[in-house]
Amino acid sequence: MGFTVEDMLIISSDKYDMELLAGRNGWANSISWLMMVEDKTIIKNFKGKELAVTLGNGAHTEDQLLELAALLDEHHAAGWIINSGYYIKEIPQKLLDFCNDHDLPLLEVPWDIEVSEMMKDLMVRIFLQTETDEQISAAFIKSIESPQLEDEYREKLSASFDVDGKFQVVLITTDDLDSMDSLDRKRIGYRLQIYMENISHNAHFFYYDGFFAVIMNEVSEEEKNEIVSGFLMRASRRMPDKAIYCGEGSVVWDISNVSTSYRRAAYATRVAIRQGKPFARFDDLGMERILYSVEDEALLLEMGKNKLEPLMEYDKKHNADFLQTLTCYLKNNGSVKAVADELFIHKNTIVYRMGKIKELLGCDLEDGQERMAYYLACLIVDTQLSGGE
Repeated sequence: MGFTVEDMLIISSDKYDMELLAGRNGWANSISWLMMVEDKTIIKNFKGKELAVTLGNGAHTEDQLLELAALLDEHHAAGWIINSGYYIKEIPQKLLDFCNDHDLPLLEVPWDIEVSEMMKDLMVRIFLQTETDEQISAAFIKSIESPQLEDEYREKLSASFDVDGKFQVVLITTDDLDSMDSLDRKRIGYRLQIYMENISHNAHFFYYDGFFAVIMNEVSEEEKNEIVSGFLMRASRRMPDKAIYCGEGSVVWDISNVSTSYRRAAYATRVAIRQGKPFARFDDLGMERILYSVEDEALLLEMGKNKLEPLMEYDKKHNADFLQTLTCYLKNNGSVKAVADELFIHKNTIVYRMGKIKELLGCDLEDGQERMAYYLACLIVDTQLSGGE
């Protein structure tokens, strides 16, 4: 996850007398670069993940500092170092409260520290970690694209991960991610990574094939749930103009099986997009998981569209939604009340529709095996028509 605020603090707490004052929940934030910030002018050029450093010769009053904090938060800064003791005598309590409320790491170094030397040292470390991250990303991509070529990625990843341990892939995308230019995509990636709190070096974040991928290693189920739910909450609150979709793959063991978790996460993400929901978990997809592994498109056509063709033709001709009604009816095991509640339609209307549907399909849907076949057909058609395959 790059060179993080936590990494910086470990190095700098003794070397530069650096102390984390507020915003501890953001200490896993990755740092892309360090920028001197004495007024709000330069902040408009932030792309995300920059760490601001302030001496206070431009902004030192409580109001000025609070204004800078709000702008840094708005522009998704990784954190903020204040060099205190000369221009800024004391960090205002309101500033500490703001940074805690917005998970913006606020750090302090004393005035006698040579800030230029500190920044030079930290920027070299950021650069070296960025190079390492690019190598890790390339190795993970190799494990996804060519899992059989284990010798080409296993050793490279063993220095940073437990390659024999547990892995799980979570993928994130937006409606227009793949069509963005690389700069805009990187900016979005920085913002999303900032929201992915509590992940340190037991995970890796990178862009690949239309998704931002998060590969977690030896993360507990509880920790993973907290990370994903927290991410979705922060993303929806701070990026209300963008629809964010997230898909979770299955847990796998050993680095050679990461490709399986990735493919399942990709399928789950497409399900989330299809259903207009922010999150889908592959392991919760029930029978639909069968469709994920079927490569015979002719078989899917035979079991799906061909079986439901009379119903689909009727919907098209009469602008009806009998297919949706049938899917809901089968999903709810034939409960008219459950279908009426889910679709917000009167029970008598459901009874009428189901009578017409049975007439069109030439079946009574009383046999369990027949219901199973039609439910699979509904899932196949729903998936194919909405681009889920």
